[in-house]
Amino acid sequence: MALTAPAARPVNPRFSSGPCAKIPGFSLDMLSDAPLGRSHRAAVGKAKLKEAIDLTRDILNVPAEYRIGIVPASDTGAVEMALWSLLGARPVEMLAWESFGEGWVTDVVKQLKLDATVRKAPYGGIVDLATVDFARDVVFTWNGTTSGVRVPDGDAIPADRAGLTICDATSAAFAMDLPWDKLDVVTFSWQKVLGGEGGHGVLILSPRAVERLESYTPAWPLPKIFRMTKGGKLIEGIFQGETINTPSMLCVEDYLVALKWAQSIGGLPALIARSEANAAAIRDFIADKDWIADLAADPATASCTSVCLKFTDPRITDGAAFAKAVAKRLEKEGVALDAGAYRDAPPGLRIWCGATVETADVQALMPWIEYAFLAGVEALAQAA
Repeated sequence: MALTAPAARPVNPRFSSGPCAKIPGFSLDMLSDAPLGRSHRAAVGKAKLKEAIDLTRDILNVPAEYRIGIVPASDTGAVEMALWSLLGARPVEMLAWESFGEGWVTDVVKQLKLDATVRKAPYGGIVDLATVDFARDVVFTWNGTTSGVRVPDGDAIPADRAGLTICDATSAAFAMDLPWDKLDVVTFSWQKVLGGEGGHGVLILSPRAVERLESYTPAWPLPKIFRMTKGGKLIEGIFQGETINTPSMLCVEDYLVALKWAQSIGGLPALIARSEANAAAIRDFIADKDWIADLAADPATASCTSVCLKFTDPRITDGAAFAKAVAKRLEKEGVALDAGAYRDAPPGLRIWCGATVETADVQALMPWIEYAFLAGVEALAQAA
């Protein structure tokens, strides 16, 4: 029997996990106020950067005593600045449950050559946080962008911890409620939940992290773009819009537009609600299906942004080839772009559900995933 393609289609088929879908109704005309051709050190440039920092603080509810800086090289640059500048003063624990967390382990163990305790969980799970020694500096991702799992809350992190908590929150910020009193360093890129352009990172430091920067000098040399202190004092200008290197004022304007959109819909609670509704649309659809499942093993730690799915039908003998064919069919049909699993993750699909995605588009995509699955199974039968 010939398969019938679903009638409804997503209006916006962009489900990439980074760079992510632009805000609803986006157009390039929204960026007309960008001070192009002007120095970022001119008054207009500094004002734009300071506004971006202030709006970030306001929407994310970042405490007034925490510093927020716009830094080079996306979230990766922000994380590396923290690792190279802060680690080495105390023993370190590295927590990894996905590709990027594994990358931070490699940097700390093989590049910085620290004798770190490494705790790993397989894709779909997270480390038991009750086993972590927070007297040490602890490095972890809040949300596993490539594994579809997240830290459920900050309850396991002691308020009176001796070590620093360094949290890569790039696919969590603006979609999850981060417990600032439990986090000393938070990094993200605005290309994720707010759909900004790539290349810029945000680094947020608690007073405890600043104290470490001002009282500790690493044993290794620091490249210029990692240096946050001078003469033993924090370079405060970095956290007031005086960036270390030249930012794109067009990208900054794009971030400002997204921040103001976030404010207009109700701020962080509204952003979280949109992401949760998107993820729920997927999980409601797969709940009664025996051929597809959530990669996240525990609903309590399932992500609301990077939802990862695996095919479970026993007729599938080559999971990687099958998942790749499904993703290719979805793209060919124009209903889901960039929906394949991350290259290091188990075979399957990864559907971005951040706040810039419309729930109606997620709902429209679900029957297409079933259609592509059935077409794939039919192809397997014909090839047998």
